[in-house]
Amino acid sequence: MIILIPAYEPDRQLPALIRSIRETEPWATVVVVDDGSGPAYREVFDGVRALGCHVIGYSRNRGKGFALKTGFGFIADHLPGRNVVCADSDGQHTIVDILRVAAAVSGDPVQSAAAESSPLQGGPTAMVLGTRSFTGNVPARSRFGNNATRLLFTLATGERIADTQTGLRGYPASMLPWLRSVHGERYEYELNLLLEARQAGYAIRSVDIATVYLDHNAGSHFRPLADSARIYAPLLKFLASSFTAFLVDTVMFLILNAAADSLLLAVVGARAVSSAINFAVNRRVVFRHGREKPAAQTGVRYFSLVLVLLAANFALIAVLDAVSLPPLAAKILAEVALLAVSYAVQQRLLFAKRAAKPAEETRKERSADTHIPA
Repeated sequence: MIILIPAYEPDRQLPALIRSIRETEPWATVVVVDDGSGPAYREVFDGVRALGCHVIGYSRNRGKGFALKTGFGFIADHLPGRNVVCADSDGQHTIVDILRVAAAVSGDPVQSAAAESSPLQGGPTAMVLGTRSFTGNVPARSRFGNNATRLLFTLATGERIADTQTGLRGYPASMLPWLRSVHGERYEYELNLLLEARQAGYAIRSVDIATVYLDHNAGSHFRPLADSARIYAPLLKFLASSFTAFLVDTVMFLILNAAADSLLLAVVGARAVSSAINFAVNRRVVFRHGREKPAAQTGVRYFSLVLVLLAANFALIAVLDAVSLPPLAAKILAEVALLAVSYAVQQRLLFAKRAAKPAEETRKERSADTHIPA
């Protein structure tokens, strides 16, 4: 097991965490990434280096996602074949919880008994999340941020993850090439991992952990406005694209329904216009990997999805119309019901990222063009 800790301008909690690790697991390998903290924090990093940690870094702040990927690269190149547990440097994660997440990643049938679903042996490769309960004295911004992200994640994907913002995560060694390929350099990176995991063939499991906030989370460098915008961007772009298409679709639906007095013509005609707009926006803006594939190929798949959703949409509206619900209300309910299905299929099948290169090829490319200072 390797414990990876990204750190930006760390306070006394980082050395305290390292000492706790050393007291409990003296042989654990710890990699600390200095995310451009500057000369003022050199003493802190020299101190944790003296405690037996690998300390790597770079000169300017690049963000948590960049720091994590730098750590993954160092581990893949210098400490290959070992599982990785990522923990925050601000004292939020106890050594007991770090070890429980590590046990769940390794598939330990005894120590990982608290992990959700079945033991990991024989199942798909999985990342393990240390999930907080958010009970007790939790800072308002942390409670609100997690609730908002969890709601948006559920609306956009149809999946429920109790703690989307946890920094305590475990990854099997085989996942490192994929972890390095996912987009994002700051806090949005960890959400992108959740959004792309299932389409890459990885499961997501969780282990309950303690909710710890020291000094009301004063050690956190999370910027509520700027970093929240980065985190929510992948979800909000899809919701905005879907809402725009919904407005176009609804206006056309009402016009055609009034002009032709035909529910079928109104639904089909409105969807033809709105889906063309939605396809163009999703391919070029929402799903950044969409342009990697030919437009004709993704277009055929997209409009096949449109036909399936159109049939479901028509059926739902017809049912609601039969119970005397007004056309506009029926339309809104049907669209909301199918939103999560649309996102999941587009993200995982239509605009999914191309398969990653083999691990050895990726390692050679990284080592050729990336220099990580010791």
